[in-house]
Amino acid sequence: MSRTPIIAGNWKMFKTVSEATAFFAEVKGKAEVAGVESVICAPFTALPALVEAAKGTTIAIGAQNVHFEDNGAYTGEVSGLMLKDLGVKYVIIGHSERRAYFAESDEIVNKKTVAAFKHGLTPIVCVGEKLEERESGATKEVCKVQTEAAFQGLSAEQAAEVVVAYEPIWAIGTGKSSTSDDAQDVIGYIRGVIAGLYDEAVAAKVRIQYGGSVKPNNVSEYLGQADIDGALVGGASLEPASYIALIEGAK
Repeated sequence: MSRTPIIAGNWKMFKTVSEATAFFAEVKGKAEVAGVESVICAPFTALPALVEAAKGTTIAIGAQNVHFEDNGAYTGEVSGLMLKDLGVKYVIIGHSERRAYFAESDEIVNKKTVAAFKHGLTPIVCVGEKLEERESGATKEVCKVQTEAAFQGLSAEQAAEVVVAYEPIWAIGTGKSSTSDDAQDVIGYIRGVIAGLYDEAVAAKVRIQYGGSVKPNNVSEYLGQADIDGALVGGASLEPASYIALIEGAK
């Protein structure tokens, strides 16, 4: 089955509103490549300006987090209801930094995934192992547990729309990266886990990205693998020329 490659830039806690709009002005048109879906996941403050700037383009805008409740006494949080109202399409859920620094459990990741679908947002669900887990041979088991938890309670129709991002934690922002063969091995395994939860037809529709020190000079190598459908990119997505090169490399 043919799956549309998806390159999502995760800006993390970078870029003011003015910096975000200047970035978008530079990539507009150039990062719109037929057959590739371009996404920018920005800080909450930049989302309204980016959604406005992206009107009439094929570039989708995403958030980096969402709360699982629609509203309430959750100081500092942003709900799916609010993101949908902005016109955001995607939301990153369960990034390793959220899991590590903000104590997000598999249960919370699942609740946020369910909330995303409730409001018509497409979740980019992150899974991946720590260095010590990799060295002990637990990579696949860790990814299995995280994937099964994230998909709990989702219909087959919803499951097919999820974007999964496999990000080995030891490769994020370190300059180290999993080889394309190793990434394919784990991502193929994750697809098998999804097939076990639903069936082969659903699993064949799910787009699975690789993340972890992806750069313009290696993105095509990863996407050349049978089960790798894109990349979730941090540092290399922050400069317009680099972001454009990532999109072009995914063709």
